[in-house]
Amino acid sequence: MELKISEKFKKLIVDTGRELYKQSLTVGTWGNISALDPETNFVYIKPSGMEYNEIKTKDIVVLDKKGEIVEGFRKPSIETSMHLAIYNARDGVGAIVHYHPIYSSVLAVTGVNLPGISEDFVQLVGDKVICAKYGLPGSKELAKNAVIGLGEKKAVFLLNHGTLCVGRNMKEAMKVCYVVEKTAHIYILSKNVGKCRVISEEDIKTMRDSAKDAYGK
Repeated sequence: MELKISEKFKKLIVDTGRELYKQSLTVGTWGNISALDPETNFVYIKPSGMEYNEIKTKDIVVLDKKGEIVEGFRKPSIETSMHLAIYNARDGVGAIVHYHPIYSSVLAVTGVNLPGISEDFVQLVGDKVICAKYGLPGSKELAKNAVIGLGEKKAVFLLNHGTLCVGRNMKEAMKVCYVVEKTAHIYILSKNVGKCRVISEEDIKTMRDSAKDAYGK
């Protein structure tokens, strides 16, 4: 039986990595990106240790959800176990972006949660992003902690490491990346001005329900 490998998903990983680099949301080879093909349940992931601008579609590694390589001659990302753990724990997640942006990483290295302080953030991401417990890069402990910290939300901070965002597809996952980083920037700057107002739980629920009705279909 011939395996159904998608060049479209390979290109999606390549293009997303270049966009992260272009937007200065990561540097060098750090961070990793994956996408799940709902038709085959194959996971397409960035290869380990390659510069984003050097990656071609032939370099993308394809795995099943158990971690067995289906296609690819490169070593998959060191954080493959974390990506697979999230896909196996969360129905509806179709893309994962783990990146090392400046402002949300400031919160990640200080262990500070990001509360719901802006409308776009609470509509898209939720009431807050929490900082997961520490785990060494590439470890099963980090994978477990990321799943727990993420819960049913769309983003989590990895302590002393970086940020991870998810979405139903890559477009949504990247939108979460942009909004989380922007909100982290605003939150840090607000500390120099005064006390930052956090949106009430009631208003967050109202806005999230409204966003689902207006934008979620």
